[in-house]
Amino acid sequence: MSGHSKWSSIKHKKGAADAKRGKIFTKLIKEITTAARIGGGDSEANARLRVAIAQAKAENMPKDNIERAIKKGTGALEGGERYEEHTYEGYGPGGVAILIEALTDNKKRTTADVRHILTRLNGNMGEAGCVSWLFSKKGFISFNKKTIDEDKLMEFSLEAGAEDISDDGNDIDVITDITNFEKVKKVFDDKGLKYIVAEISMIPQTYVKLEGKNAETMLKLMEALEDSDDVQKVYANFDIPTEEIERLSQ
Repeated sequence: MSGHSKWSSIKHKKGAADAKRGKIFTKLIKEITTAARIGGGDSEANARLRVAIAQAKAENMPKDNIERAIKKGTGALEGGERYEEHTYEGYGPGGVAILIEALTDNKKRTTADVRHILTRLNGNMGEAGCVSWLFSKKGFISFNKKTIDEDKLMEFSLEAGAEDISDDGNDIDVITDITNFEKVKKVFDDKGLKYIVAEISMIPQTYVKLEGKNAETMLKLMEALEDSDDVQKVYANFDIPTEEIERLSQ
C-alpha cells in the first residue's frame, strides 16, 4: 500500500505535534451529528456512528462532547446544524485522481472553496464520476513495524478475516472489507496491538507516481483541502516514496 494511505499514517503520526485539535474536533462533531441524524443515536445499531465515536475517542475528545453531538443529531438537544453531504472529484498535479468528501450547510460556499484550492495548487475540478470509479471503500488499519510483532499481526489478521496485508518497509497495512472492519479492529484491540490509524477509507485501485515539484505541490494540495472547514476527508491515488512524504511534511 502506498500513496494516500502513507499520507494518512504520517498525518496521524505528526498530528499531535501539529496541534490542530480544535479543527479535528469540529470535523468529528459534524460527522457524529450527521451519522446520528441519518441512522439514529444508538451506536450499536448505527455502524457509521460507531466508527465516528471510535475516531473521536482516538483523538481524546471528551465524552460530554460526543454525547452532546449525538443528541443534536437526533434532535434531543436543540442547536444542531443540518449538514449536507457532498462529494467532489478532480485532478491534482501529474493527473492524480482526487476524491473529496464534505459536510456543509452551504454547498455554494464549499464548492467555490474546493474549486479555488484545486486551481491554486495545479489541480482542477472534474465532473461527477470522473475519478470515483478508481477507488474502493475499505477498512484501513496501519501499524508501525518498529512497535509491532509482525508474526502475531499476520496471524491475527488472517484469523479475523482481513482482505490484504502489505509491508512497505516502514509500516504494515491491513485492508478489510467494510463489513468486516470492526471485527478485525476489535481483534487487534483485544490483543493489545497498537495501530497508527484505523478508519474506513477509499483505497485507490491504481497509483500515479510523483516526484520533485509535483510531489511537493500534491502534498500542499492535500493539506490545503484538509484544512478547509467543510472538507471531511480527502483521498488521492498519488504514489510518493514514504521518505519523501516524511521530508516534505516536516
